[in-house]
Amino acid sequence: MGKKVLFFGDVGIDDAIALVYARLTEDIEVIGIVAEYGNVSKRETTRNVRFLLKRSKKEYVKVYGGAEHPMTGEVPTFYPDIHGPFGLGPIDPGLKFENLENFCEVINLIEQYKHELVIVTTGRLTSLATLFILYEDLMKSVNSYYIMGGAFLYPGNVTPIAEANFHGDPIAANIVMKYVNGAYIFPLNVTQKAIVTPAMVNYIHSKGKTDLVKPLLDYYYYNFYQKKVLGIQGSPVHDALTLMAVIRSDLFTFYQSAVVVNSTDVARGQSIADFRATANPEKFDGRPLQHIAVGLDYEGFYKDFMSIMTGEKF
Repeated sequence: MGKKVLFFGDVGIDDAIALVYARLTEDIEVIGIVAEYGNVSKRETTRNVRFLLKRSKKEYVKVYGGAEHPMTGEVPTFYPDIHGPFGLGPIDPGLKFENLENFCEVINLIEQYKHELVIVTTGRLTSLATLFILYEDLMKSVNSYYIMGGAFLYPGNVTPIAEANFHGDPIAANIVMKYVNGAYIFPLNVTQKAIVTPAMVNYIHSKGKTDLVKPLLDYYYYNFYQKKVLGIQGSPVHDALTLMAVIRSDLFTFYQSAVVVNSTDVARGQSIADFRATANPEKFDGRPLQHIAVGLDYEGFYKDFMSIMTGEKF
């Protein structure tokens, strides 16, 4: 069996691509999903998760109810122009909202797997921060953390300096960065380079292992990035790259530093690390060191992604 993953997500298009990737590889076993607000509302996220689990015949995977609002107390902003009206591009999950496992029940899952459990979070960090506030010692027993978020010395995607997950709840992001130790962080610096071109999408679709990639990436998502990022050749799959890293850490170059997330005014969501060559990062605000991805082997990403999605060796 593959690595045991507890997935936290605000399941829009790129989260869905990540879950499709997980379904098609034997090296990752998603054993639970925390559905929370972010790209879409918690309610839509839950429907999307149920839809994806039903399509993959994995309805037995427990779905836990995560956060509905950020720790800032604000009404969250959703992104139908990027992810479509339901969060899955043109796809309507067509399911009724179902009750979720109580969020606190996720503790039983963490206690059950502890040192072999990998937590992957691809959305706002509100739910994960809550667990660190309530169960710090237990959360330290988790094997490893993989976090999609931040933009280090790199342009943001919702403001000139901030990435959406850190910007959406900077208080939660800062809590996680203060209490997690040795997490693997995948910022826009590298995830924006995980491009799936229209030719790749068409080839995946032609092979028939999944019929979800093409509708997910073909319209809303692709068109948004064509307008937003000058010269981009396709759709960046931020969240799939983060989940892929659980089994393919060799594709990345990492830099170690503590991380602080700004929560004030125009700098809200800014991710700060110490990149000075002569610095001693261990003394940076007294925080633990994180592994920040700063480089991606795109050829390796391409071969792995296409191999998993098509069943062919690339």
